[in-house]
Amino acid sequence: MRLLDELLKPIWHAFTALDTDNRGKVSKSQLKVLSYNLCTVMKIPHDPVALEEHFKDDDKGPLSNQGYMPYLSRFILDKVQDDFDVVEFNKMCWTLCYKKNICTRNLLISDETAFKVWCIFNFLSEDQYPLVIVAEEIEYFLCKLSEAMGCGWSEENFQGYNLQQNTKKNCLTAWELIELVGMGYFRQSMNRQILSMGINEVYQELILDVLKQGYMMKKGHKRKNWTERWFVLRPKSLSYYIGEDLVENKGDITLDQNCCVESLPDRDGKKCLFIIKCTDKSFEISASDKKKKHEWIQAIQTCIQMLRLGLSSPHRESRRRRRELRQRQQSGEVDLVERMKQLQTANESKQRQLEIMREVLYDARQQMEEEVAQKSNELEQYLQRVRELEEMYHQLEEALDDERQAKQDEETMRKLQARLLEEEASKRAELEQIHFQQQRALSETETRNQELVAERLDKERDLQAAMLQLERLERERQGAMVQYEEVSRKLERAAKKTKTWKDKVAKHEGLVGLIQPGHKTPQKITNWGPASFTDAELEIRKKAWQERKNQGAQAQ
Repeated sequence: MRLLDELLKPIWHAFTALDTDNRGKVSKSQLKVLSYNLCTVMKIPHDPVALEEHFKDDDKGPLSNQGYMPYLSRFILDKVQDDFDVVEFNKMCWTLCYKKNICTRNLLISDETAFKVWCIFNFLSEDQYPLVIVAEEIEYFLCKLSEAMGCGWSEENFQGYNLQQNTKKNCLTAWELIELVGMGYFRQSMNRQILSMGINEVYQELILDVLKQGYMMKKGHKRKNWTERWFVLRPKSLSYYIGEDLVENKGDITLDQNCCVESLPDRDGKKCLFIIKCTDKSFEISASDKKKKHEWIQAIQTCIQMLRLGLSSPHRESRRRRRELRQRQQSGEVDLVERMKQLQTANESKQRQLEIMREVLYDARQQMEEEVAQKSNELEQYLQRVRELEEMYHQLEEALDDERQAKQDEETMRKLQARLLEEEASKRAELEQIHFQQQRALSETETRNQELVAERLDKERDLQAAMLQLERLERERQGAMVQYEEVSRKLERAAKKTKTWKDKVAKHEGLVGLIQPGHKTPQKITNWGPASFTDAELEIRKKAWQERKNQGAQAQ
């Protein structure tokens, strides 16, 4: 939740604006309207009778700021959450107070720009009422404004402006600061548009906590395409929009102490790459050049480091350190003035004593000649003490010089530490590059192993295909054997039929031979003519042929 002091300052302006007769008090009816508006913009349930109930024992008319503060703290500020629009809250308080105190028609800035200067005043002003901004904070604001305008800052630009009503206090009110900026007193030949743009940039940086913003390319998570986005870095998030008008928010990268940002090598035609690693996902971003890439990485690392240290935004920490330094300086000045007053009082007392002693010596010189030497000795001792006091004064001046030198040495050490931090960041980047190269080598080794595994799987698939082909050939061979056996059986049946026919033919030829006339000598069987067989010879030939057939079948 925001600090209560930052909320009280705009409310104080609104309360002061309602005090029309400058008595320091405001009527209850006006405070009811103010309270209702505060509850509305802060999203707090409003109790219309709470004000009357709170002041029912003190019904003396208008209320002072001190009288309204307990009600404000109890019924409004103690219930404030972080879900309300702070800009709307500031604009509501600004609307109540600016018309009474300033007219922007004679200024180089518009009402909207004057409102931003007013918000910057509330941020940089002291936590004391009435609110004023000291010279150191004015110079800090004008320095940042000059840098935002691109014209650089020089203390000579500020010497021409006289701190009008608060010259002795060395400070300004909010309306005097708006006049200082709006009239361009701190710089000559001021351009209205450049001035408004510079104030807007400082306003975004100090009030809206915009630490850095600009166009970069972002890689998508689903389609993996690169799209240009307008990025805005705040202490706890990195938001990206379609354009710099911040109308359409495309997403937010929430930063925490577990996040980290790393540089990436150029790839896929993209240069100046870096990655933001969060707990749930990572974001790849491409900057326009190496300088912007280094600036973004450094800014995001600073936010993450401050989150790890539990610190607020950099500008609030810087403001706190400046206030502490001023308090220490004021405390040292008060102590020095007090010691000088004591020395001066002691010196005046001694001077009075010396005058008294001189008068006594002058009146009693005739009667006190014997005491002259003693009084002279006392006078010498007194003068010695005066010299010691003067020496002590010189020592105090030397101590102040030593303190200033110590501050300069401290600044030198701070710059040295900053340089060492930059060198450490450079070394860390080199180590991260070596780590990335090692990861890439491991990835290549894993890829080679996967290729070998794929090759082994291909060979196994080829072996299985060969085995399947062998099994198919074996089945074809068995089918051929079955066909061969079938052909053999058909051949055997054909052979039997042939034998039967041969037997029939032979028998028929034998019978024909018996009928034919011939020689009375025994008939011989030859291959050159018809043959005739007896039954016994035919039986013998049949048995021989059967035996040869059986032997041939066994041989097969």
